[in-house]
Amino acid sequence: MSLPPFQHLVDEHWRDVARLAHGLAPGHGDDVAQQAWAQALAAYPRLTHARNLRSWLLTITHRCAMDHHRSARRTTPHEDLSLLDEAPTHPAPEVPDGDLWARVAALPQRQRDAVVLRFVGDLDHRAVAAALGTSPGMSRRLVSDAIATLRLDLRDQP
Repeated sequence: MSLPPFQHLVDEHWRDVARLAHGLAPGHGDDVAQQAWAQALAAYPRLTHARNLRSWLLTITHRCAMDHHRSARRTTPHEDLSLLDEAPTHPAPEVPDGDLWARVAALPQRQRDAVVLRFVGDLDHRAVAAALGTSPGMSRRLVSDAIATLRLDLRDQP
């Protein structure tokens, strides 16, 4: 099976990559998406099949977001390491349900990533597991735990 032209892939999936990048790296989504497209372009000629290209792209996007978070941690000055003990605060994505996404941003990183991949990236649990490097059962558990936490938070709000 031959691969479609890369431009066709971009035209078909650019929104998915952008949404996921902005969901995983609020405030840096454009940079993450650009990095993901650059990596996809470099790897595209080596692909041997055209099965599930969307999932392949979203996995690359997730890895780029994680690389971005790792590099941001490495550039933290040593005297500011005390800030790492505080809960991370990320601006919520610009969506109508900003309060909900602010709560999602406050989840532990793996739960947050699983929720964003599942609901923003619209991936099934097998694809979420592949992106996170875990099993589909663990993917389900991460999403379930995140939803349970969000329900409690929303129920407890005034």
